[in-house]
Amino acid sequence: MQTQVVTLKQRPQGLPNSEHFELQSQSLPELADGQLLVKNLWMSVDPYMRGRMIDRKSYIAPFAIGEALEGGAIGEVIASNHSDFAVGDKVSSMLGWRNHFISDGEGLTKVPETGLPLQYFLGIMGMPGMTAWVGLNKIAELKAGDTVFVSAASGAVGSAVCQIAKLQGATVIGSTGSADKVELLKSLGVDKVINYKQVEDLNVALGEAAPNGIDVYFENVGGEHLEAALNHMNDYGRIALCGMIAHYNAMEPQAGPTNLANLIIKKLKIEGFIVFDHWQHYGEFAAQMGQWLAEGKVKSEETVYQGLENAAEAFIGLFSGKNTGKMLVQLNP
Repeated sequence: MQTQVVTLKQRPQGLPNSEHFELQSQSLPELADGQLLVKNLWMSVDPYMRGRMIDRKSYIAPFAIGEALEGGAIGEVIASNHSDFAVGDKVSSMLGWRNHFISDGEGLTKVPETGLPLQYFLGIMGMPGMTAWVGLNKIAELKAGDTVFVSAASGAVGSAVCQIAKLQGATVIGSTGSADKVELLKSLGVDKVINYKQVEDLNVALGEAAPNGIDVYFENVGGEHLEAALNHMNDYGRIALCGMIAHYNAMEPQAGPTNLANLIIKKLKIEGFIVFDHWQHYGEFAAQMGQWLAEGKVKSEETVYQGLENAAEAFIGLFSGKNTGKMLVQLNP
């Protein structure tokens, strides 16, 4: 059968554009014994994928030129010669950026029948939600009464962080970049919201929003956000370093914060983390998040593009703030 995949045509220098991607047709062979055929229904695009487009050693191998890209996906088994998978099973994989794939079952996980929309397992019940939960609870050791500052607060991870922190008794300050996103965060219960594109000085704005200081900073952006946060952290504050999207497309090394001495003066803890290193806690997270969703205490925010041919556009849009919540691509609608 014929299918389509998106490959990396060339490595971006700076902000990716459509010329760096190529939509290709591929032929899939007949299934052998022990194999299954999956039709992808949903795929995820995430900021971390930009790092995999650089040919360098990291916590995950770089994408290869001319090969299909990879990322989280939810699909349906449409043919099977595998004893563990039946036609109709819904499965999660890291084989997004393609409409179909053949698998021997390795790396596939059956999606539980929870009644939740399938795409939630790429967002609030998947890696973004798990990242928020791990960062707050395992890295920042969130306590009731803490004041939490969240950068990129309207994104997939940030919006989950805001909601989890509120549910666990924190005061939450979020930063975002548009009036619509300010209103979204307010609707999620965020106590104070900063539109960083509309303030003259983020450091001043953060001081006004957090007159009693910050106990936890959930870092998604870097740059001036980190510098401002360091100025307003309370003694023994904790910083969960999840991402630095402001730096991902930089052509040259970016200047670091000028106030790193605050780490010493204020006795701060700062820790970077990769969520996959904490996946042993997924069951605990999923049980809690599933209950919150069932009780209507958490909302899943999504931005959806249609069709594999628009996957590259969806990915590029992450870097100009075109997403509210999780950026997703629905395949074969």
